[in-house]
Amino acid sequence: MKKYRFLILFFIALFVLQFSFMPLIAVYGVVPDLLLLATVSYAFLRGSARGSLVGFSLGLLEDLSIGSFFGLHAFTLTLIGLFFGRFSDRVFKEQFFLPITASIAATIAKYVISALIVYLLGYRYNPFLHMGRVLFLLLIFQLIFAYPIHWMTFRLDKHMSQPKR
Repeated sequence: MKKYRFLILFFIALFVLQFSFMPLIAVYGVVPDLLLLATVSYAFLRGSARGSLVGFSLGLLEDLSIGSFFGLHAFTLTLIGLFFGRFSDRVFKEQFFLPITASIAATIAKYVISALIVYLLGYRYNPFLHMGRVLFLLLIFQLIFAYPIHWMTFRLDKHMSQPKR
């Protein structure tokens, strides 16, 4: 547990950053999803089991802080951590375009899964209008923050995997 303290502090710092400072830069109420980026990065670095565990934990924190549709973020981040963790042994982890392309795919996947679940719960809305307003802005934000989050996650993981001297 002592080994993971910096990683846990990093995830808590991202959580605090997302829900306290990121709303200050919101455009039409859309803020970047830093917890999604952290889940994808950690899943690429450590595999699907740990990626889904981190996704569930961060999603549960997000659900507890938001308060609507409890379990939605925990479920979607768990699925995303599980899916992207499958590629952990197939990608070059220091590659520049990895977090950028993965952030686009993960953002679209989370949006589609969330929209499908909300639709199945009986809520009606125009998904195409919502896509144009929310998804486009969210993708831009994710592109901006994808590489810094991946770089910090990669550095922390590298620091944790080094043996003690």
